[in-house]
This record gives sequence, structure tokens and C-alpha cells, in this order.
Amino acid sequence: MTQRFSFSLHATDGKARTGTIHTPRGEIRTPAFMPVGTAATVKAMMPESVAATGADILLGNTYHLMLRPTAERIDRLGGLHKFMNWDKPILTDSGGFQVMSLSDLRKLTEEGVTFKSHIDGSRHHLTPERSMEIQKLLGSDIVMCFDECPALPADRKRIEESMALSMRWAQRSRDAFGDRPGHALFGIQQGGLEEDLRGQSAEALRAIEFDGYAVGGLAVGEGQEAMFDVLDFAPDQLPKDKPRYLMGVGKPDDIVGAVKRGIDMMDCVLPSRSGRTGQVFTRHGVVNIKNARHADDPRPLDEDCTCPACRNYSRAYLHHVFRAQEMISGMLLTWHNLHYFQDIMQGMRDAIAAGTFADWEAAFHAGRAQGDIAPL
Repeated sequence: MTQRFSFSLHATDGKARTGTIHTPRGEIRTPAFMPVGTAATVKAMMPESVAATGADILLGNTYHLMLRPTAERIDRLGGLHKFMNWDKPILTDSGGFQVMSLSDLRKLTEEGVTFKSHIDGSRHHLTPERSMEIQKLLGSDIVMCFDECPALPADRKRIEESMALSMRWAQRSRDAFGDRPGHALFGIQQGGLEEDLRGQSAEALRAIEFDGYAVGGLAVGEGQEAMFDVLDFAPDQLPKDKPRYLMGVGKPDDIVGAVKRGIDMMDCVLPSRSGRTGQVFTRHGVVNIKNARHADDPRPLDEDCTCPACRNYSRAYLHHVFRAQEMISGMLLTWHNLHYFQDIMQGMRDAIAAGTFADWEAAFHAGRAQGDIAPL
């Protein structure tokens, strides 16, 4: 069992990369998609089921866990892995994004952010040091430094000031993280859509030195075209020998486009959230299971998919349990979506290793452009 955190790159095809992140809790095959377990659970899924879809790592949420049940309680109960019965790696975000997007009456200073809980209105203070402390109590394998993430669009001055503050917080996060063998700290590049600001941010992060680097501040409303424009240069500004993580992305074509541009890790609530609302991702595009066209359809969602929803149940059944608001609906559709996302990752890993990524990508887009099978 390796005791250090490390990253090995196995193959590249254009800018697309495949490799392995080594952690004491297991290996993470890249490119990797991390299902989001916000409150110590991937909604509607058992941890064993998440692992069965092919996930090597989960994301936990510092903001939600610090408020309920609290990091101190999770620590007393043996840490997040034991608490949620997941023995593979866990990455925790720093809480910064949720503080900015969910909290009422927040006050931002050089020191950190004071905010009111969206649950009960209680007042909390989150700083780089406190974020590191919480993530240590949780026991996560990959810790994210505390940053500020302004919503886009924002004016350049606001983005520049925010980026500079995030870089000062990155240094404080690094200092507070200390030396924790087997655990990794990732820095987060900011700078909005501005190439020069992104470059300054990357330079500051390189000087501090991190175990991995995230491209932050995207997928916050700027649209896919603007995001891809940034990804055309941002990953290249970060070290080649460390993992690159694009936070909060995304739809299947976002993920493929990001990997094509040099990204190694991604996370998103989309597969699970969509599963609970009847939106299903398939190799032939998006299927809305609540539509009446599925009511008498004995066929599976996707005849080539090996997930339990496709192997064992008809579209008619999935339509029925969704309309009847039965719990099994969210369980089966979430399982399918997560399985499909992990299928995409495995397809890309294989294609990059074989040097056939462009062919794989063309087939991926062609399949999704076909649209769903015709109604009966």
C-alpha cells in the first residue's frame, strides 16, 4: 500500500491525458468523474452501488458537513470514510463556493467569511485555517484550499481582486495544512475568463506548490463556449506532472470537451440530481422518462447498458414509478446516470491509451446526435 500521494501519467493523445492518482486508500484512474456525496451520501445510492458504477473517488462537501452533523461529530465517530461507509478516496471541497452561493448575510473580509447557516440561521466564520481544520477532522484524502469564487459575469476589477485574495488564502491554506503524509492539498486557479489573470493565478499557485491544481470559477453561468475558451489555455498554465481538476462540471459533452483540453478530474451533481427528476443520460442523448410516450414501452432505456435499470426494468416501469413518485425511481435512474458517466470515463481512458481519442469523440457526438429510439 502506497503511503504517499502521487500521480503518474500513462499516455496522452493530443492534450487528453490518462493516468493514475495513487493514494493510501486506493488508486484513482484518470480522467476521473467524482460523484457528489454532498451530505455524506450520494443521494438515492448505497455506497456499494456507487462503487459498482466504477467510481474510484467521491466528493464530500465541507460547508454542508460543517453545519450538519458537524466535522467534530464526524471526527468523534471515526472520520468521514467510516461514517458514510466508503473506503475509497474522498475529496472535500473547501466550502468557499457554497458560502458564496447559498448563505444569507455573508460578510467577506481579508480574514475570511462570516455567514448565516441556510439551515437554522446560526452564525459561522470560515477562514482558510478553519477550512483546513474541518477537512482534517473529516479525514478526506484530497483537501481543497479555501478560495473565493465570484459568479460570472463580473467586471475585470472584481475578478482581479477576488483572484488576488484567493491566492493569499491559498498560501494560508498551505501553511495551515502542514505536513500530512498520504493526504493531498490542491490549489485552485481563479481569474474568470481572463487569460492573463489565470496566468498570474497559476504562477502564484506554482510558487506555493500543491499536490494537484484545480481550474476554479467556471461552470458558474458563463456557458459552454466561454468555458471551453478558457480551457483552451488554462490547463496548459498548470504543471503537467500534477492532476488537473475542473470543479463542478458537468454535462457529458462538457466532460468530453474538458478531457480533450487536458483535464484529469471532474465532479458534478448532475447525474444524481437529474436521476431524481426523471432526466436520463444515454448514449443517444437525454431521455425524459416522465413523457407519456414511455408508458407502454417494454424496451430498456438503453439496450447496450449493463446497469440494473437497463438490465432488469422496462421504460414503462421506470415511467410508472416516476409518475407514482416511488423511491425506486430515483434509485434506478441515478444508478443508470452514474453508470453512464463512468462508462464515458472508461471509454476515454481506453481511447487515450490507444491513441484513438478523436475517433472515440466523433462516435460519442454522433451517437448523442441520433437522439432517442423512435416511439413504438
